[in-house]
Amino acid sequence: MKVAIVVDWLTVYSGAERVVEQILKLYPDADLFSLVDFLEEDQRAFLNGKQATTSFIQRMPMARKRYRNYLPLMPLAIEQFDLSSYDLIISSSHAVAKGVLTGPDQLHICYIHSPVRYAWDLQHQYLSESGLSRGLKNWIARWSLHYIRNFDARSSLGVNVFIANSEFIARRVQKCYRRPAEVVYPPVNIQDFTLQRSKQEFYVAASRMVPYKRMDLIAEAFRQMPERQLVIIGDGPDIHKVRSKAAGAANITVTGFLPFPEMKRHMQEAKAFVFAAEEDFGITPVEAMACGTPVIAYGKGGALETVIDGRTGLFFPQQNVESLIQAVERFETTGHAISPESCREQAEHFSVELFRERFSRTVAVAIQEFNLHPSFSPTGV
Repeated sequence: MKVAIVVDWLTVYSGAERVVEQILKLYPDADLFSLVDFLEEDQRAFLNGKQATTSFIQRMPMARKRYRNYLPLMPLAIEQFDLSSYDLIISSSHAVAKGVLTGPDQLHICYIHSPVRYAWDLQHQYLSESGLSRGLKNWIARWSLHYIRNFDARSSLGVNVFIANSEFIARRVQKCYRRPAEVVYPPVNIQDFTLQRSKQEFYVAASRMVPYKRMDLIAEAFRQMPERQLVIIGDGPDIHKVRSKAAGAANITVTGFLPFPEMKRHMQEAKAFVFAAEEDFGITPVEAMACGTPVIAYGKGGALETVIDGRTGLFFPQQNVESLIQAVERFETTGHAISPESCREQAEHFSVELFRERFSRTVAVAIQEFNLHPSFSPTGV
């Protein structure tokens, strides 16, 4: 079969790119399509030497730094890719990648990280956090998101099979598209992390500094617990906000970006990893558990499927400072019962090898069904 792999954009090596990396290893002869490809040369190894065919957005003014500003043009851009010569199209989508145009004799499988979250249930949160909650910009943003939401719903009809990255996202797919989805958890490079049993007296939080990760909440909570040491690792647009929250707190260290070996060492030595985001899946908590480190996580989203309360970590029920403080204090009294071995064992359920096995099996079944019944849609209405 002639295979095309379609992604939203290629700008960093993060969670979605790890999925693409493994799909490319399963289908090494596939052609790659992306709205933009601004990866630096030292970041391209995961593409196995492939160059992506890009859209007209690649050539738009200031696209390298502001490609997200072209969101209203992305539906048009993704529809311009001519995939008519391909038998199998695999899209890895969290924005518009699944909107490529395909015909009735082409099988389209979408690995969906999420319906466009900022156009659906998280729209109001997105507008507030982006400073777009009033004025003319607010109305322009609302119109753009309305247009994206309609495109997102319409383009779901062109997908034969949805594969969601968690049960949480499968429920969101059902809510937004009225379509069921298979669940194949994303790959986590468990082998890059080693179990460490001895821990030190500090907590760690590591993430991109963007609003929904709520790193500012973690900083504020530990500000109110001066006896608890915290190391915050990461960089991004919210770094100044996080540093401001940590200012004057002797118990909080904000490192900014750290090379992988240093970040891993902190994750191995920490007494617990703190995670306050409502994440679609959440790779970093699994990486922490691979180090034998328990996780204190906000009890919503993908964390509920990776962390086992009382066995590999603890949940806090509300996404606020008070709830997190209570969870940390509870961990101080009960966390000794959580063993590093249990954490590592749980992390191994999300390995690269298991992803490849589950993903390839799901695709093989879809191909077989499609060949028998070309009009089939196993996740159809």
